[in-house]
Amino acid sequence: MSIEIFMPALSPTMEKGTLAKWHVKEGDTVESGDIIAEIETDKATMEVESIDDGTVARILVAEGSEDVPVGEVIAVLAEDGEATADVKISAPGTATAPAPAAKSAAASKPEPTAPIAAAVPTGSAAPVSVSDASDRIKASPLAKRIAKQSGIDLANVTGSGPHGRIVKRDVEGKSTTPAITPSAAPEAAAASSSATVVTAGEYGPHADIPFREERLSGMRKVIAKRLSESKQTVPHFYLTIDCELDALMVQRKELNYTLAESGGKLSVNDFIIRAVALALKKVPAANVQFAGDKMYWYERADISVAVAVEGGLVTPVVRGADSKGLAEISADVKSLAAKAHDGKLMPEDYAGGTFSISNLGMHGIKEFSAVINPPQGAILAVGTGSPRPVVKEGALAVATVMTCTLSCDHRAIDGAVGAEFLAAFKAYLEHPLTMLL
Repeated sequence: MSIEIFMPALSPTMEKGTLAKWHVKEGDTVESGDIIAEIETDKATMEVESIDDGTVARILVAEGSEDVPVGEVIAVLAEDGEATADVKISAPGTATAPAPAAKSAAASKPEPTAPIAAAVPTGSAAPVSVSDASDRIKASPLAKRIAKQSGIDLANVTGSGPHGRIVKRDVEGKSTTPAITPSAAPEAAAASSSATVVTAGEYGPHADIPFREERLSGMRKVIAKRLSESKQTVPHFYLTIDCELDALMVQRKELNYTLAESGGKLSVNDFIIRAVALALKKVPAANVQFAGDKMYWYERADISVAVAVEGGLVTPVVRGADSKGLAEISADVKSLAAKAHDGKLMPEDYAGGTFSISNLGMHGIKEFSAVINPPQGAILAVGTGSPRPVVKEGALAVATVMTCTLSCDHRAIDGAVGAEFLAAFKAYLEHPLTMLL
C-alpha cells in the first residue's frame, strides 16, 4: 500500500509553508530517517525526514512552491514490492478522500497539487480544457498566485499539467491584459489606459524609476503581518531612561579576564539580558500578557532576543534567564544566534518568550522605539553606550551612557509599572555586582 507524505506542521502556529528544496526525485529509494526535503517557515528552513522505507513514486508539490497548507500531500512512496505505476494518489490535501458520487469518472480522478515539470511526459497529447464538469478552474496554488499578481484571467489559459491543470509555466510570461468581451470593451479599454498609473496609497512601482521585484519570503510576510497587527491593535506607550555603564564595563573586563582560560567572553548584551530578567522578577507586573478578559502573569523570565538574519528578524528565546548566570546566558545567546544565522532554529528555540529585547547599540544607534512582539506585553529598545556629559555631585563629568526605551502594551502594563521596571533595570546595570549575587 502506498505511503503519503504530508506537509508537516513545524511549529504550533504554522498553517502554510514553502517547499524550498527536494533532496529526492521520483524513482529514488529512501529509508526511514533519510532527509527528503527542506521546508521554509517564517523562522527557519528545516529538514524533513522520511518516516518509512520505500520508493518515491510521485512528487506532487514542486520545489519552490509557496503557501502549501499543512496536511497537504506533497509526495507518495511505494512500499517494497509495489510498482510505482500502481500507486494511487488521493485528492489534494487529504489522505483517502473519496470523490463524490455525482461527479463523472473523469472529474473524480485524483490529481497532483503542483506537479514538477519532470512529472509531465514530453510529447503528450494536446492540452485539454482547464474546467471540469462543474466549470471549476483547475490550477496549482502557485499558478493562481502568479495569475492574480499579474492580472491574468485563468479562464483564458490552457493548462499543460495532468488533467489540464494550469501550472506555473502556463502563466509565466503571459500578457497582463484581461480578456475583453464586446459588451465590456469600452470599460476595459478605459481601465487599461490607466493601468500603469500609481495612485496614492496603491502598491506598485513608479513607472519612471528603475526597480527590481523580489517576492517576499515567508519570514518577511509574517513580520509584516504580525507587526502591522501590533501597531494597529496594541496601544503602545513609551518610557525612556539613561543608564551609566562605567561600573559595568569595569566589571565585564574583570570577568572576561577570569573567563579567558575557558574561552568564554561576556558581552554588554549578556548583562542587559540578565538585568532585564532580574528586573522582571523584582517587578512581576511587567512580566505579563493581555489576553482579552484575563491577564497572564508569568513566573519565569523567558527573554526573546532579536537577531537580524538575511531576509528579516528572528527572536530566539533565552529560557529562565532570571535563574541563569552571565556565563550561561552568554553561551545560550551564542548558540541561538549561530542557529539563527544558519537557518537551523527549531520551534522550541523561538516559540514563546515573555519579554523582548532589541539591541541596535552595535550599529551606533543612540535611541529608538521598538514595536511590541505580540502577544508579549513589552519590548526594550537598547541604544549604544557612548561618552556623554553628566552631572555628578554638582559637578560636570563624563560618563558612558546608554539610552533605553521601553515599549509597553497599555492594556497590560501601566506607566507606573513600566517606570518601576526601568528603575530596577537601571539599578542592576549601574551596580553590576548585584547581578552576581
